[in-house]
Amino acid sequence: MPVKNRFAETHAEITEWRRDIHSHPEILFETHRTAALVADKLRSFGCDEVVEGIGRTGVVGVIQGRKTGSGKVIGLRADMDALPIHEATGLDYASGTDGAMHACGHDGHTAMLLGAAQYLTGTRNFDGTVVVIFQPAEEGGGGGREMCEDGLMDRFGIQEVYGMHNWPGVPVGQFAIRPGPFFAATDLFGIELEGRGGHAAKPHSTVDPVVMASQLITALQTIASRNADPTEQIVVSVTSVETSSHAFNVIPQKVTLMGTVRTLSNAMRDLAEARMQALCDTIPAGFGGAATLTYERNYPVMVNHEAQTAFAAEAARAVSGQCDAAPLVMGGEDFAYMLEDRPGAYILVGNGDTAMVHHPEYDFNDETIPAGCSWWVEIAERRMPI
Repeated sequence: MPVKNRFAETHAEITEWRRDIHSHPEILFETHRTAALVADKLRSFGCDEVVEGIGRTGVVGVIQGRKTGSGKVIGLRADMDALPIHEATGLDYASGTDGAMHACGHDGHTAMLLGAAQYLTGTRNFDGTVVVIFQPAEEGGGGGREMCEDGLMDRFGIQEVYGMHNWPGVPVGQFAIRPGPFFAATDLFGIELEGRGGHAAKPHSTVDPVVMASQLITALQTIASRNADPTEQIVVSVTSVETSSHAFNVIPQKVTLMGTVRTLSNAMRDLAEARMQALCDTIPAGFGGAATLTYERNYPVMVNHEAQTAFAAEAARAVSGQCDAAPLVMGGEDFAYMLEDRPGAYILVGNGDTAMVHHPEYDFNDETIPAGCSWWVEIAERRMPI
């Protein structure tokens, strides 16, 4: 079954919703306008229940099929939040909020799931219940975790859950997916090194934390190159170096490092933290200084479930005729929390030849809308056939 004809008819309308959301980006849990728009649309479509405030600013809509005897309940999730980026697209519908931009396509995800909800409430051609989930704070806030902790899965009886993300570089309308670990765990770290500051002309009277930091930064890269099994995936990136003084002739008292660790297994996660602690304990001490490590386990590895991944690929092939094997992604995705609570799968849909996500010139490709909406509908109708 190809892209549903109905979405050719509603394409312009859904595009209008998407561009309106794009013009009014909201960050993390501050998705008040977007959530209100979503809730209003769901009520106007005729959802059987619309609940706001799940996970602070999340919205949930319940759509019952023409039959519900199967007892099946499927969750479909889209994210609503934007990024703290200044938009550089020059589009007519560009962000009207300085320093905020839909640079990851969550405006498109929200619009496509709204389009699918409009279709499903109109046809109800399934035996069971669809729960549409609109989540805030995917970009670092853990909105998926917050919704789950608010009882999302149990309250609405969700048995399986599915998510989707646009992907630049993949042709419009094509899909890609993989079972098992898919998106990486995204841990964060901070390291404070302390020595003994002093005059730059008398380094022998100091314990230089800049030298300690330089040695430690280099050593941290050996976690991936010399401690991890080469067949495993791990990234250790120091992304910020800040000294406690900013003068040409002063050796500072302290240096602070920040960064991220990306892994695709709990074993690699444990290894990274343990080795980082060992290096922080020994390298600064060798220079006469000390280091304090703060290691925060952020989003977990996002793991697609085998059976649900096969089904999601089947639904994608019904829409586009094919579904490719997706690459491993070292970026994070807090849909991981929902997949820890319930079996399900996450799929990529092509966004065409656009700037990559999180770039100030990125824009969601509206030509993706019919395929994305159709996939959502296929998930519901194929998983819960009448």
